[in-house]
Amino acid sequence: MDDLADDLARQVLDKARAKGVTITTAESCTGGLIAAALTAIPGSSDVFDRGFVTYSNAAKVEMLNIAQTTLDAHGAVSEEIAAEMAFGALARSKATLAVSVTGIAGPGGSEHKPEGRVCFGLAQAGPGHTETVEFGPLGRTQVRDAATRHALTLLLKAL
Repeated sequence: MDDLADDLARQVLDKARAKGVTITTAESCTGGLIAAALTAIPGSSDVFDRGFVTYSNAAKVEMLNIAQTTLDAHGAVSEEIAAEMAFGALARSKATLAVSVTGIAGPGGSEHKPEGRVCFGLAQAGPGHTETVEFGPLGRTQVRDAATRHALTLLLKAL
């Protein structure tokens, strides 16, 4: 974990602790890096509830109750799936705030879904939030790291 991710994770945990918020993650292209960043900080267990790594579409459906119709209509890399992932993680945990990430870390991609496109979701009581960030073809590791930092930033803003 780089210094920026470490600093962001500490800020997220401190702010969540102060507000009595607990966190869950639902990750695809980051493969658990967000959860790893949060749990690398000693004492995180009072804030971090659990993480879901749902890399395959089947895992998204089985673990997070993503609708197959949403997958068929929008594909796994979409804000619609990011929203369902976040709300699914929230429903299947004891957390009060969820962040999700799904994207194309690379190499590869397509004309319609290029390498470096990552969709994020946030869920808590009330309406959720989604957004898409085009990190570009930075390379697999760099896209995953950038997505992790962005997800931590979204959590921080939500708090």
